[in-house]
Amino acid sequence: MTDQALAEAFQREWGQIVATLIRLTGDWDLAEECAQDAFAIALERWPRDGVPDRPGAWLTTTARNRATDLLRRRAVGAAKLRELAVTARSSPVVEEPDVSNVDDDRLRLIFTCCHPALALEARVALTLRSLAGLTTPEIARAFLVPEPTMAQRLVRAKRKIRDAGIPFRVPPAAKLPERTNAVLGVLYLLFNEGYSDLTRRRLTDEAIRLARLLVQLMPGDGEVAGLLALMLLHDARRDARLDSGDLVPLEEQDRSRWDRAEIAEGVALLEAALRLRQAGPYQIQAAIVACHAEAGTAEDTDWAQIAGLYGKLAELVPSPVVELNRAVAVAMADGPAAGLALVDRLAGSLPGYHLLPATRADLLRRQGRHDEAAVAYREALELATTDSERRFLRRRLSEN
Repeated sequence: MTDQALAEAFQREWGQIVATLIRLTGDWDLAEECAQDAFAIALERWPRDGVPDRPGAWLTTTARNRATDLLRRRAVGAAKLRELAVTARSSPVVEEPDVSNVDDDRLRLIFTCCHPALALEARVALTLRSLAGLTTPEIARAFLVPEPTMAQRLVRAKRKIRDAGIPFRVPPAAKLPERTNAVLGVLYLLFNEGYSDLTRRRLTDEAIRLARLLVQLMPGDGEVAGLLALMLLHDARRDARLDSGDLVPLEEQDRSRWDRAEIAEGVALLEAALRLRQAGPYQIQAAIVACHAEAGTAEDTDWAQIAGLYGKLAELVPSPVVELNRAVAVAMADGPAAGLALVDRLAGSLPGYHLLPATRADLLRRQGRHDEAAVAYREALELATTDSERRFLRRRLSEN
C-alpha cells in the first residue's frame, strides 16, 4: 500500500513540487534534488509512520525544508532563506508582479522552459524533465536521440536559464505568441507520453489540465484550442484501448465505451477553432481524430478524407511520422499495395521507431505476404518499448 501511495504521489505531485521550489529558490538542479530527497525520505518514513492525510503537502514541506538546509550549508543568500521561512508559515507568494494573472507554478514552469533564448528541442526536453519527472532515457526515447545527447541538452538548457537570468513567470500578452509553439509541443509530448504508456495516465490528465489553462489565457488562438480538442478526442477512447491489459486496435474497439461527452467537447472546440483562422497542424490533427470519433462503425470511417488531411498536414509540418500515418490512411482508402508503396519510401528515415516496421508488417499481411510480414513483425518487436505494445505485436505475429 505504501509503495502504491508513493507512486501515485509521484505521478500527481512531482511537477508541482519542482515548480514551487524553482520559483522559491531559482535553482533548477536544487529543486529536482530536493524533490528526489523528499520522495526518498517518504520511502523511509511512510511504511513506519503511515501515509500522511495530504501526501502532496507533506512532500512539498519536506522538499522545502531540505532546500532550506542545503541553502544554509552553501551560504547562498539570506534573502532566499527568509523567503523559504515565510512560505513555511503562509501561502506561497509571487516575488515579482505577474501581469498574466495566472496563479499556477506549473504553467509558469512551462513558459520559463519555453523562453526563446533556448533551442526548441531543449525547451521541450527540460519541461518534460522538470514538470513531468521523466527520466533522461525516457525523454531521449521520445525525441529518438541517444541518451548522452539528451543529457547534455538538459545541462545546457539549465545553464542558459541561470546565466541569462530568465524569469520564472508567464510572459505578458504581447510576448505570448513567440512562446506558444514550444508550449504546445511540450503539452502534446506530455500527453503522448501518458497515452502511449498506460502506467503514466496522470501525464495525459496533466496535459489536458494545462491546455485548458492555456485556452483561458489565449482564447483567440485557434491552435491552442485545436490542441485541447486533439487531446480530448484521443482521450475519449482510452477505456476502449485495452482489453485485459492488451492493446485493442482502433477498428476493433468497442465504440460504446468511448466517452461521448468528451468527443462532443472536442468537436465543439475544433469547430470554434477552425473559425478563428486558417487551420494549423494541431487543428488538422484534431480534424483527423474527429473523423474517427464521429464514425459510427469502423466501416463508416472516411479514409479518403483522412488521407487528404494528412496530405495537408505534411505540407505544414513535413515529417516521416506524418507520411507514415498518411500511408496507413491511403492503404485503408485505396488498398494495402498503395499504402505499402508509401511506407517503403520511408525506409531508413525512422530508426528505432517500432511503428514503421509494424505498419509494414500489417500491410504485407493484408497482401498475403506472410513470410515478409513475419520478418517485419519481429523487427517491430525488437524496437517496441512497452509491454502492451510487445504483447500486441506477438499476437499479430502468431495470427500472421
